[in-house]
Amino acid sequence: MGRTLFTKVWDAHRVAALSVTRDQLFIALHLVHEVTSPQAFQALRERGLAVKYPQRTIATVDHIVPTLQQQIRPYDDSLAEEMLQALETNTREFGVRFLGLGSDHQGIVHIIGPENGLTQPGMTIACGDSHTSTHGALGAIAFGIGTSQVRDVLATQTLALERLKVRRIDVVGQRSPGVYAKDIVLRIIGTLGVKGGIGYAYEYGGPAIEDLSMEERMTVCNMSIEGGARIGYVNPDQTTFDYLRGRPFVPTGEAFDRAVHAWRDMASDTDAVYDDRVTIAIEGMAPQVTWGINPGQVVGIDQPLPQPDELPAEEREGALQAYRHMGFEPGRKLLGEPVDVAFIGSCTNGRLSDFRAAAEVLRGRRVAAGVRALAVPGSRRVKRQAEQEGLDRVFHDAGFAWREPGCSLCLAMNPDKLAGRQLCASSSNRNFIGRQGAPHGRTLLMSPAMVAAAAVSGSVADVRDFLRGERHD
Repeated sequence: MGRTLFTKVWDAHRVAALSVTRDQLFIALHLVHEVTSPQAFQALRERGLAVKYPQRTIATVDHIVPTLQQQIRPYDDSLAEEMLQALETNTREFGVRFLGLGSDHQGIVHIIGPENGLTQPGMTIACGDSHTSTHGALGAIAFGIGTSQVRDVLATQTLALERLKVRRIDVVGQRSPGVYAKDIVLRIIGTLGVKGGIGYAYEYGGPAIEDLSMEERMTVCNMSIEGGARIGYVNPDQTTFDYLRGRPFVPTGEAFDRAVHAWRDMASDTDAVYDDRVTIAIEGMAPQVTWGINPGQVVGIDQPLPQPDELPAEEREGALQAYRHMGFEPGRKLLGEPVDVAFIGSCTNGRLSDFRAAAEVLRGRRVAAGVRALAVPGSRRVKRQAEQEGLDRVFHDAGFAWREPGCSLCLAMNPDKLAGRQLCASSSNRNFIGRQGAPHGRTLLMSPAMVAAAAVSGSVADVRDFLRGERHD
């Protein structure tokens, strides 16, 4: 009987069976940032322990860094300054490689892993951040963990984990112009629900997934956690190998060829057996926009908002709460809803291809009066490449602020925040109440190109109208 990639990678990294369902796994790569690591390092210090494999641990700073005047220390936010100083001290004292603000490799932890080739097929990866699922795009199984587990990995390079079931999600159909990876994954979450993936690893496949670029696959896997799945992954293929070739931490020459042979073998067998299979069709699908307070409350841009009494019983109270917070009415459409802020960035959509897609909409257009627009590259490499292509000028000329790398307005643990009841068109991953720094702030999740269309329109817009040249706002 064939095996899935999940089973192959799990079994290859199993140190010990702890129970029928629980194993101790060796973690091939541990990614560390400033928010969830201070207590973990302190626990090691108090117990007189060292980091077990410092060469398998990489740290960066992303959540708390300002996106303006980033290098000027100390920061005005004393807590942010304290967290950064703690990471600098801990990485120095424990011998961990730190890709800090002075490094060309600094950026959001889930962007710098793949772009530097730290993330490779067949790996087990852990990080104290829920969107670690991103790394599954390259055929790794990657877990978001809590601070106590960060401590465990630092001390032992292992984790005690429950084995997950595997759901294969086949995405079929040709996507239309103006439909991006973000739209695909929002459709998946809207279909299966924000709790639909609990207990599962999501294996994404099918023609529409295989057709995605590596950066687009990262967007899909990044959002797996928003659907309740602990991890998401795509089987490694030629797209994966072409992406990895030549990256700083990837083998070269004959060693790369041997690595590709091993990586190819890690893919799920053609006769692999899954715990569940789902097919999602995207033929004719419109760009997707969230209307509520979780990523599963989503509609096509051309669809009316749902009537609560037409939703499954378990979703009605959440829908009513969402309508109260967002101020929208059932049955209406979001098209034309005025926006106050437009944000392009985050570990979901802060990559070069995201800025290229948004620039296609922005070129020759201006952000509408009264809209605050931020473009925040996910890493120094993304920023540098975008500037080499002249994308920074496109954003600047359109009226966007072109910032330094960081998490920025995704979760607002830095100076970039919403104010009052501002409505934000956002390429980020969560629309929870208060997520973007204001208790009454409101978030609409959408693709970067849709954010650009909203920015120049001053309201929620259909990016397909811009791509067809039917709108020139």
